[in-house]
Amino acid sequence: MELNPRRVALLVAANTALAPFAIDAYLPAIGVLAENINASIHHTELSISMFLFGFAIGQLCFGPLSDRVGRKPVLLSGLVVFMLASLIITTVDSLPSLLVWRFIQALGGGACVVNSAAIVRDCFSGREAAKVMSTMAMIMMLAPLVAPAVGSLLLHIAGWWLIFVFLAAYAGFLLWLLGTRLPETRDTNLPAASPRQVVRNYISVLRHKEGMGYICAVAASFAGLFAFVTASPFLYLDYFSLSPSVYPMVFGVNVVVIALSNRVNIHLLRKRSPQQNLRLGLTIQLIAALGLVIATALNLASLYVVVPLVMLFTGMIGLITPNAISALLDHFGHISATATALLGGIQFSCGAIAGVLVGLFQVEHLWPMVLTMLGAALLGNIGVRKLTRKPAYGDSY
Repeated sequence: MELNPRRVALLVAANTALAPFAIDAYLPAIGVLAENINASIHHTELSISMFLFGFAIGQLCFGPLSDRVGRKPVLLSGLVVFMLASLIITTVDSLPSLLVWRFIQALGGGACVVNSAAIVRDCFSGREAAKVMSTMAMIMMLAPLVAPAVGSLLLHIAGWWLIFVFLAAYAGFLLWLLGTRLPETRDTNLPAASPRQVVRNYISVLRHKEGMGYICAVAASFAGLFAFVTASPFLYLDYFSLSPSVYPMVFGVNVVVIALSNRVNIHLLRKRSPQQNLRLGLTIQLIAALGLVIATALNLASLYVVVPLVMLFTGMIGLITPNAISALLDHFGHISATATALLGGIQFSCGAIAGVLVGLFQVEHLWPMVLTMLGAALLGNIGVRKLTRKPAYGDSY
């Protein structure tokens, strides 16, 4: 099968969209789900963090396996696990059972999504890889844009359980699409790593100063994003008293800004390096986080102040993530899935920790969210500036 950049971007984006659908589609139904399993909304929100933890472990375990046996066997097996777990979640009746099956669902999702960046790196490198990843990310953004609206519709039609039936159906569609349209992209001439070599590969990434700087950028910005995502049901539905029908629209504008920043990133890559765009995105993200903290401290955090600042913060994901991943994999093309797995493991673990910090203590205020976002922005900026070289104008690699 012939592969071109657009086809790769479309197939990989369809696969990567599984995660945002699994996370965002059931956000409008969390209140109803909490009542059904006799738990508080804040504790039910912890199922988001449980999913992120499972997703992190899934990537760490199955990324190296993908480098060993190929992309498609790992990807398709992960889809089967995700699909079956989604169907079982429709029958849960307690918080512990919800958390367990969300974790298993996420293990399958991690096995799928860890292959996305590795497939791109199998086919492209350098600026071309960054452009394909930006296109992929822009297409993928349609998922969190429409997911809450789809979830609201399905909740209205039948109940929260129908959302997980939908997720199972989407996984089944991906099984057919990727099974029939995507060839094996891993170079069969590359040697298969032993378990001991896998450990050494992970250690080689962890010891790579510049690589860890790029991982820090992605993980920190992701943590800030999921501080907001976890807090968003409380923020919009309770704190600002918006209706459930308005929630998907206010939530979705963040995704629109991320998609727009991806387009800006593609345009800027004509004259700027991925490293320059990465630093620009991190700087703007820090400014937005500082604005949120100042507005909260001065009691100026109205809906019309918070929403634009959150949009600015989340929008910078479009400048940070594709450039950081492209720069990271340029150093680890020979073990791209392993490097991506470590990136994903750290990234989703940080997102899960941020969600726990926001939701576990049930603080009825903006402070947990805004302070977590500020801390994440600070860590991202410090990590990149301390661990990576300062790019020169027009620098390429």
